[in-house]
Amino acid sequence: MLYIRKNKIDYSEITPEIRQLADTCIGNNSIDPQMYIEHKVYRGLRDLNGNGVLTGLTEVSEIQASEMVNGVKESRPGQLFYRGIAIETLVDGFLKENRFGFEEVVYLLMFGQLPNESELNGFRDMLAKYRSLPTSFVRDIILKAPSFDMMNTLARSVLTMYSYDYRANDTSVPNVIRQCLQLIALFPLFSVYGYQAYEHYYNDKSLFIHTPVPELSTAENILYMLRPDCRYSELEAKILDLCLVLHAEHGGGNNSTFTTHVVGSSGTDTYSVIAAALGSLKGPKHGGANIKVVQMFDELKREVKDWKDEDEIVNYLSGILSKERFDKSGLIYGMGHAIYSVSDPRAQVLKGFVEKLSDEKGKHDEYMLYSAVERLAPQAIARVRKTYKGVSANVDFYSGFVYDMLGLPNELYTPIFAIARIGGWSAHLIEEIINAGKIIRPAYMNVQPRTEYIKLADRK
Repeated sequence: MLYIRKNKIDYSEITPEIRQLADTCIGNNSIDPQMYIEHKVYRGLRDLNGNGVLTGLTEVSEIQASEMVNGVKESRPGQLFYRGIAIETLVDGFLKENRFGFEEVVYLLMFGQLPNESELNGFRDMLAKYRSLPTSFVRDIILKAPSFDMMNTLARSVLTMYSYDYRANDTSVPNVIRQCLQLIALFPLFSVYGYQAYEHYYNDKSLFIHTPVPELSTAENILYMLRPDCRYSELEAKILDLCLVLHAEHGGGNNSTFTTHVVGSSGTDTYSVIAAALGSLKGPKHGGANIKVVQMFDELKREVKDWKDEDEIVNYLSGILSKERFDKSGLIYGMGHAIYSVSDPRAQVLKGFVEKLSDEKGKHDEYMLYSAVERLAPQAIARVRKTYKGVSANVDFYSGFVYDMLGLPNELYTPIFAIARIGGWSAHLIEEIINAGKIIRPAYMNVQPRTEYIKLADRK
């Protein structure tokens, strides 16, 4: 049955007829998991040891988490390289010189080399020029029929930009660079304005739209546009910039970047490629983990009476692993990674700055609680699951806490991931175009037995 909600028709009801069709669909599409092993099909493009199946070559970034020792693969502290430069070295470089690093990192990822001072200043000026939406875009696209989910708002805004681009279908390298730079500049506007429209429309909050300031960095402009008084501290902006740097790129095999390669290999337009990547990042298995970390800690802080009592913390974590607490998934969110086992270099870089921010915000006790969980969770996992192959905190473990201390709403956690990662997506899309080969088309084995056609009158 359809009904009206704030002048919108709700089509969300799942009728009995739809449920019956779903049962039929599930019954006729369930494949025995054993068949994947029998036919040596690596689900998720990962082999039985969890290693990614090699599907391409890239020069954009590299992830290392193991090495061969006497012919045996052994885990080691994780390393992340942007264009061959260790992430720690990059971060140390721009922090020592007291400058924001995200724009510099985007230049490095897209163009394959670090910019000199003149190039960096020119690049910042170019992004500032592109931080301007078409006339009436905010009113006609963002403010009208706002979405419950900011990632959908982002995707819709990206696809709508196609209509404003007279060279939308031009996939030459210069034009794709232009389009990517414009989207990199506009993602903060799409995200923040989309959230403000959502708050105004659904929660009756006051609507305010702040125009970005050309002289400010991406991180500064996010805080400036989001906050009613436009105010933020230098530490807040620097740590948000650091989060953008750490999330900007993570290899060609992560789901959203691989989506960029797959869709880009078809020769379609830039806007369609980036919208597809956004759809991938929105998935809770990919871009939404930091929200889960914050929600998990919210419950932990309520349930654990003494945050310094390690036995009480371990008891709570054991309850999660036994699927008795939080969302009953059995997962301690923020712990573990598909590649890193000993350590995630991004989490290691971020952790020290998180402590500084917690002191500024008067949340040092919460920081100590996070640190305790980081230390105790691997022990709990080893004991409850009777196995241990290496579990460490990933970057989402602390990034959600950072966003919470910055007063960022949960609705913007994943869009901020996108604001950062579009730098990497752009680099990979350009790499795909420059090295254009065949359209990416892996094979699927059909395991449906052959059958005969049955006349309509004879069907049950």
